[in-house]
Amino acid sequence: MLYIVIAGAEIAFWVVLASGLAARYVLQRRRLSTVLLASVPLVDLVLLAATVAHLSTGATAEAAHGLAAAYLGVSLAFGPSLVRWADARFAHRFAGGPPPRKPPRAGAARVRHEWREFGKAAIAWTVSVALLALAIAVIGDADRTEALVVWIVRLTGVLAIWSLWPLSYSVQQALARPRNAT
Repeated sequence: MLYIVIAGAEIAFWVVLASGLAARYVLQRRRLSTVLLASVPLVDLVLLAATVAHLSTGATAEAAHGLAAAYLGVSLAFGPSLVRWADARFAHRFAGGPPPRKPPRAGAARVRHEWREFGKAAIAWTVSVALLALAIAVIGDADRTEALVVWIVRLTGVLAIWSLWPLSYSVQQALARPRNAT
């Protein structure tokens, strides 16, 4: 059942986002657009409420509860930049705005970009793990929260792997710098 709520939250996120952008650029209704875009985080609150309600009934935590925490962390960390990404594309397509900016391909700008994205991933990890740890503490039963511990390990592994991108670009940039001849 919770998987359906998570899928519904993902669908609702995109529907509310697209509706807000369509209201802004297609219908030229700026105020309606602002209200719709400001309501995007409400989708996360509905998912959080559904997850808490399910666990408060005494249910054993499942993979879906971990997925819900991960979804919330990713949504909070990447949501604002995702809205800006979609806004730039809508503005270009429907309002004659400039073409969306692409990430830098190389150099110091690429290194900064990769570390900024990793920072968002670290925020997502922090929020997700905090929610999982809070649920584990509140439930207080290791047998009922085993699936949540698995999610903490899984998310930590994802963050560790993600760190390879900014690290590799940083090393590449450091090796490309000219050395001073003595």
